[in-house]
Amino acid sequence: MKIDIDVLLDYILPSARDVLLQVEAAAMVDQRILDSVLTVTSPEPLRAVPGEEAIGQRTWAAGSGQFRVEYRASVEVERSDVKIGRLTADRPADLPALVIAYLLPSRYCESDRFEAFVEREFTDIRGGAKLMAMRDWIARHLDYEAGTSTSETTASDTFVRRAGVCRDYAHLLATLARAATIPARLVSAYAPGVDPPDFHALVEVWLEGSWHLIDATGMAKTAEVVRVGVGRDATDIAFMTVFGAATLVEQRVTVTREQRAPAGRSRNESNRSRS
Repeated sequence: MKIDIDVLLDYILPSARDVLLQVEAAAMVDQRILDSVLTVTSPEPLRAVPGEEAIGQRTWAAGSGQFRVEYRASVEVERSDVKIGRLTADRPADLPALVIAYLLPSRYCESDRFEAFVEREFTDIRGGAKLMAMRDWIARHLDYEAGTSTSETTASDTFVRRAGVCRDYAHLLATLARAATIPARLVSAYAPGVDPPDFHALVEVWLEGSWHLIDATGMAKTAEVVRVGVGRDATDIAFMTVFGAATLVEQRVTVTREQRAPAGRSRNESNRSRS
């Protein structure tokens, strides 16, 4: 499966600001970058730093006035669907060191507040079956509605309001999973079929010794998702963090699928530039 990505971010920065971008597809075993180009209106050279757990990368830029980011990429995804409901959970004491953090509460995922609810609502369900039951509960009780949440909305807020967007769905699913002692992390991604088209947020859960993708909104097929970054919650996976004020002019994300990669597209190149 070949996924083509086209992103435009156009903002106005009222004065000189540092900007941290996280928009480039991550090179991973199950997703290969065929080609990519990132162009940023930065007066200073771009500087790449590793993303969380060295998955993907962030890019430091600087700007004042118009700040424009263009990113285009083609990514080959080779990932099988996994029957998560059949998987078993790992004992917490057996988890790898890097996974332990995803058992714990974080800014937007207050899992310690949901332990009683999870115990009561999902009694006698274990492992992956519990995760799927949680996903189904969210699908029944939440409405996907733009404008019902803000950058400050937490999983607790979403649980009360019973509405949100992909970020809110992902926060709530990760929170319920952690409350059930199943490690869960947020994933920023590109995914065809998301409506409206935008950066997408999913969850990865740790079962039987590896991470597995789940889309709490049900809009994306996990076999087609292109990961950008991972983290504890939205704080770690934001596509752009401006250290100061910024005004949106235009933002566009287009993601399309192609069943087969064209013959001869086997190069792996990444062009990074500034204008």
